[in-house]
Amino acid sequence: MTKMTHLNDQGEAHMVDISTKVDSQRAALAQSQVVLSDHVINAINNDNLPKGDLFATVRIAGIQAAKKCSDLIPLCHPLPLTKVTIDLQLQGTRVVIRALCKTTGKTGVEMEALTAASVAALTVYDMCKGLDKGLVIEQTCLLEKSGGKSGHWQAKGTGLG
Repeated sequence: MTKMTHLNDQGEAHMVDISTKVDSQRAALAQSQVVLSDHVINAINNDNLPKGDLFATVRIAGIQAAKKCSDLIPLCHPLPLTKVTIDLQLQGTRVVIRALCKTTGKTGVEMEALTAASVAALTVYDMCKGLDKGLVIEQTCLLEKSGGKSGHWQAKGTGLG
């Protein structure tokens, strides 16, 4: 078995030493989806959610989550993010959330993008739960990443470039 990078020689969890890594431009794109009822979709389309502007609130929550990722994920390095974009689209019965995070640094931004997409989805739930508690959050995943030693990676079948 290969040595686990987040365990020290005594088998204890520790933060990986990245001090010898070279800075590079890094980006990651993650996605999450929330399945909505027709009742919730109608309220969104008519700007009639009890908690206010869904998309503005969700964007801010996603950005905050990306910035606070290392506070939430114990072995995650704090990163100086250079860009966070939260894109939201109503597609049929779903809100599709895409979180793009960028940095120039020694480690990737996959966790920041995944955290942003996840918290954005939770915020959709929070904003809409007064109308329907049966909303479903699903398919949170990394779609694409670039930079660092491993270079570019893309999930199969995403059609991203």
